Formats: sequence, C-alpha cells, structure tokens
Amino acid sequence: MLSSPNARWWAMAATAMSLLVVGLDMTVLNVALPDIAVVLHATNSDLQWFADAYLLVLGALLLPAGMLGDRYGRKRLTLGALVVFGAGSLWCAYAGSPAALIAARTLLGVGAAVLIPLAMSSVVVLFEPEERQKAIMVLGASTMIGLPLGPIVAGALLQHFWWGSVFLINVPVVLLALIAVWLFLPESTSGEGSRRFDLAGIGLSSAGLLGFTFGMIEGPARGWSDGVVVGSLIIGIALLVAFFVWERRVQGVEPVFDARLWSDRSFRWGSIGATVASLAFFGLMFVVPQYLRAVLGADALGTGLRTLPMVAGLIAGMRGSMKLTDRFGGRIVGAAGFAVTAVGLFLGTTTRLGDGYLLTAIWTAIVGIGFGAALFSAQNAALQTLPKARAGAGSALIQTLRQVGSVIGIAGLGAVLNGVYRSHVQVAGLPATAAHAVRDNVASGVAAGQGIGSSALVDSVRSAFVSGMSATLWISCGVAILGAVLTLLFLPDGKDRTIDNGGGAQAPGPDVAQSIDASDTREAHPAAG
Repeated sequence: MLSSPNARWWAMAATAMSLLVVGLDMTVLNVALPDIAVVLHATNSDLQWFADAYLLVLGALLLPAGMLGDRYGRKRLTLGALVVFGAGSLWCAYAGSPAALIAARTLLGVGAAVLIPLAMSSVVVLFEPEERQKAIMVLGASTMIGLPLGPIVAGALLQHFWWGSVFLINVPVVLLALIAVWLFLPESTSGEGSRRFDLAGIGLSSAGLLGFTFGMIEGPARGWSDGVVVGSLIIGIALLVAFFVWERRVQGVEPVFDARLWSDRSFRWGSIGATVASLAFFGLMFVVPQYLRAVLGADALGTGLRTLPMVAGLIAGMRGSMKLTDRFGGRIVGAAGFAVTAVGLFLGTTTRLGDGYLLTAIWTAIVGIGFGAALFSAQNAALQTLPKARAGAGSALIQTLRQVGSVIGIAGLGAVLNGVYRSHVQVAGLPATAAHAVRDNVASGVAAGQGIGSSALVDSVRSAFVSGMSATLWISCGVAILGAVLTLLFLPDGKDRTIDNGGGAQAPGPDVAQSIDASDTREAHPAAG
C-alpha cells in the first residue's frame, strides 16, 4: 500500500489512462468500417471478423491474464499489455489487407484482456475498502468516456485523413499511460510464486469461452440452427462445465477459478449483478448508434455527440450512488439503479418514427443514470471483500462474467432486432438485389431506398427498425427488472461492512476471511520499479 494518499491517486490515474485506450478502441472501428471495406476490398465476412477477432481473444484470455498478473506482477504485465496494445494499434493503422487487419485486431484483444482485469485489481491493491468506491467510479468513468470520444475524434479524423488514422488515436494515449504506469503504479504480486499453474484449468476455460463466444457472435449472422453455431455452443458449454468440475477437484495448484471467492455472498452477487447490468446495457449500445445514424440521419461525429447524454448520465449515476451507498447501503442503491434503468428503457419503447432526438436524449440519459448506479453498486460489493492476493484473479472473474453478459446481450438482442426488422420491412416488388440489401440491415436498406429514390421504402426500413428496437428495449427492460429483484433479495447490504466504529478498515467479509488463509490476505508485496 502506498503511504501517500496523493501517490495512490496518481497511480489510479495512470491505471485509468490504460483503460481509456480500451474504451476508445471499442468504438473507432465501427466508424471506419465503410472506408475500410472500400480501400481493403473487404467482404462482409471480413468486416465481421475485424470485430470478432478482438472479442474472441478478449473473452478467452481474461481469466488467465488476471492470474498471471497476481503471479508475475501487475505493474509488469500492465506495461507489457500497453506495449502490445500500442503495437496492435499501429499495425491496424497500416494494415494492407483484411488478413493483416484481423491479425492486428487479435493482438489488440490480447492487450485488452490483460489491461481490463489488472486495472480493476489495482482498486483492491492500492486502496482500503472504505476508499474503493471513489476508485471504482474513476475506472468506470475512464472506460465510458471513450464510448462517445472515440466516434467524435474518429469522425473528425476521417474527414481529413485515411481510415487508418482512427487507430492512431490510441498511440499517444498508450505512450502517456506507459509513462504514468512506470512512474506511479507500484509493483505488486500475490507472493505465491511457488505454486504450480493450473494449466488444465487455463486450457479448459480459454477453449470453453472461445467456443461459447464464437457461437454467440456467429449465431445472428449464420442462424441459430447452423451446424457451426450449434457445435460451437455445445462444445463451449461442455468445456466450461468440465472446467468448473475440474476446479472443484484440483489440488496442489493455483486455481483459475477460486471457489473460496465465489463462496462470499458480496463477491458472488456483486459479480452476478454486474453481469446482468452488462447484459441489459451493452445490448442497448448495439442498437442506439444504429438508430442515431440510420433513422435520425446523424453522421459518425454526430452519433458520438448524441451519446453524450447517456455517458453524462452514467457518470452522474456512479457519483450519486457512491454518496447514497454510505447512507442507504449498496443493496437499496443497486436495486434502485436497476429500477431507474428499467424506467428509461420503458420510455425508449415508446419511440416512434419521427419523434426526433430529444426523446432519445432523455431516455438514454435516464438509462445511463440507472446503469451507472447499478453497475457501481454491484462492482463495489464484489470488490469490497476481495483479498489483495487474489486481486487479479477475482477482477478477471468479474470482467469475464461481464464479457459473457455483454456477448449474450449483443447477440441475443441483435437476433431479436433483426427478426422483428425483417418481419416488418416491406420488400414486395423490389429487384432481388435491392430486396436483399433491404433485408440485410437498416443501413443498407436506407441506402437502397435512397439509391432508387423511394422515400416510401426509406420510411418502411426506418419504421421496421424502430419496431425492432422497441422489442429489444422491452427485453432489456425485463432484464433490468430482474436485476432489481436479484439485487434486492440477495446482495448483502454492504452498509458499514468495511468500516469499524473508529473509522478504521476491517478485515474482508466473514465468508472470505474464514476460507482464505493468512498467506492469501497479506498486503501485496511491493517491488522496485
């Protein structure tokens, strides 16, 4: 633990900067896809793999990355991951073929898989439980700021430079993060270098998550009855079941999945709450940008600007929940956050063609406030009792579950959106090529209608998309209500759990304290550098 409070917050700022590059990269690719398709002669399959390669590697490597950080040093691996991410960004910018860009995106996924859990683990390593709320808010804000900032900057760059310039956004941020992490973030490890790695667990978890993620990503495109999709999902789920069975029985090694952490109610239900929140919110993030561009007619820059109310609401929700948790407890605040999210999503279901942007700004801001409060309360509960020696592994488990929730949300809600859209859009009388374009997606449908000068077709396409969006928002609303119920019933209150009457920090919660021995809960070992 750093002795100076200012030093701890400088270290947290360095960590937040490393997460900002991940937040930026989540959005810049989508802005540049039309230009990439033309210059690199990329097929639709190539365009999909530009995103999928990143997501597959990210999902597969989160768990082992957290464990490696605990073992070999969180600062050391963070620096290495930043170098990898910067190199991947440069490779993306100057990729000369679709295959090269896919490979570069894979490299970015490797870097992100290490940066995400180790950034969260720094909250546990640097701060005592009573200070972690502020640190969680800083990390959450740094990631979410990248969501609108990426399209805004990328849209401006594409007006003056080539498509690869959008990936160069990451490079100066990576350089600053490298300097900041090197100067301010202390080295820390679990101090358990003598224990063998659970290689079988690493293999089973990585392969299982890879198969499951691939199946969920390919399902909407190939169809859920496709043999490749069904086979990937079955194999992925079977490997994950085998992984959990193995982890319950393995002895004498450092486990990938530490059941002792999962036995703690705060960690367990906090992780589940964060997963449910991600399922509801990131499905929304798939829908809203398409609505802003294809229905409201915003360009890439305008789309980024129009997501600012949602991001502002999210930051406000996090900040407000931090203050309210001290008074009412995390259980009440988290459930209220899910309820507010549900209200915002319900308001979104009332959207009709021709409503304009004002309604969208209002309901997305409300959703942002609710999601910020729900996610903050859930992650705060999960991290409050996480021992320092398990900071990387525990954070990786939380982020892996959130990633799974995000993939399910995007794939599942995307399938609902496409199904409703295709059932409502009118293609009768259109040439086969135009009909295929219209049924493919809303962007190509609008382009096809404008290409043949048919305002009626454009209105039909946009109206069908709004119907599909409404259906997805109803489902997300139901997920948010489920999150509120689960939080209210099962999440420990958290109020005054980590602060004693004298204002000092107590030991982790009783479930963890009774199950993890003293060697696991000692201070992280400082090292030079």
